[in-house]
Amino acid sequence: MTGNHPAVRPARPFFSSGPCAKRPGWTSEVLDTALLSRSHRSDPGKARLKDAIDRTKALLGVPADYRCAIVPASDTGAMELAMWSMLGPRPVDCFAWESFGEDWITDAVKQLKIKDSRVFKAAYGALPDLKSADPKHDTVFTWNGTTSGVRVPNADWIASAREGITICDATSAAFAMDLAWDKLDATTFSWQKVLGGEAAHGMLVLSPRAVERLEAYSPPWPLPKIFRLTKGGKLNEAVFQGETLNTPSMLALEDYLDALTWAEGIGGLKALQARVAENFTTLEAWVNDSDWVDFLSCDAAYRSNTSVCLKIVDPSFTSLSEDARHDAVKNFAGLLEAEAVAFDVAGHRNAPPGLRIWCGATVERADIAALTPWLDWAWKETRP
Repeated sequence: MTGNHPAVRPARPFFSSGPCAKRPGWTSEVLDTALLSRSHRSDPGKARLKDAIDRTKALLGVPADYRCAIVPASDTGAMELAMWSMLGPRPVDCFAWESFGEDWITDAVKQLKIKDSRVFKAAYGALPDLKSADPKHDTVFTWNGTTSGVRVPNADWIASAREGITICDATSAAFAMDLAWDKLDATTFSWQKVLGGEAAHGMLVLSPRAVERLEAYSPPWPLPKIFRLTKGGKLNEAVFQGETLNTPSMLALEDYLDALTWAEGIGGLKALQARVAENFTTLEAWVNDSDWVDFLSCDAAYRSNTSVCLKIVDPSFTSLSEDARHDAVKNFAGLLEAEAVAFDVAGHRNAPPGLRIWCGATVERADIAALTPWLDWAWKETRP
């Protein structure tokens, strides 16, 4: 490059927090083996779906007595399936510190109207008092707040001897962070995050305690077909063997199988986590040296290393109205996109005006390193 432009461009300028960057080396040729024009209920179709389930469990280290299923509507569908099927017999404690947690509060409190429900909320960048969770209640929370860049530091606040069940949205944490399976009863995520798969399909992982709840409890509200996990009061085991609740995309499935193969080939879960850590550390070093951005999260102990959310602290920005700050971020992100060096780095529409940069396992550390000078350049060009 010439002039005041940085010298090196990211080779892959894909920093969206969902759908996320494809795995390194991905080409559309990996889809050539997709089982197209065949029924997902054929023997080959079910075998492929079962393969995805089994390999997901193995890669994540899910306990052998936990069930895993592919469900409709991405992580949102998986979460709502779990909540609408299992909540009701006990009060529920809902914890939220960003937009998706707020969505689950809406489901539990406003839609399902769970009696004696409690809500614990914190502003973007902070965590609520997790220790307020009552072991006699059900608990709903996100492991990693995708739109706030704040994650739970661990699961120590969840009682091992709890009477209620935990329902955890782990979509931007799965494959990147250590999930405490012994503390999680219904866990959800999608293909489109850390492994860079396609959207539309979700994963639901159930503990034996969650299965017990499903078999012992029938909700008083109607359940749509795509939420029904039981038949005759017993778990529909076929769903956890690859017989999906509705028709899946075999093209998206093939892409997810390719992502699993890549992850297995580089060394599995620990290798994925190491890539995430390298990406985050690279971005963190730049943030620490910057005089115009900082982390949105208040405490490094609960700072996300996947969906990294940044606030702009330059006085020329903070003195603006909120609408003007949103416009400034839009201009900043638009310039980077016009230069084809970074796509989709503006913060989520519901979050405070700022930046959000995905550091998941499919992103290359070299691209994060190449990105940071462009961030500085774009700020100088668009600074209010």
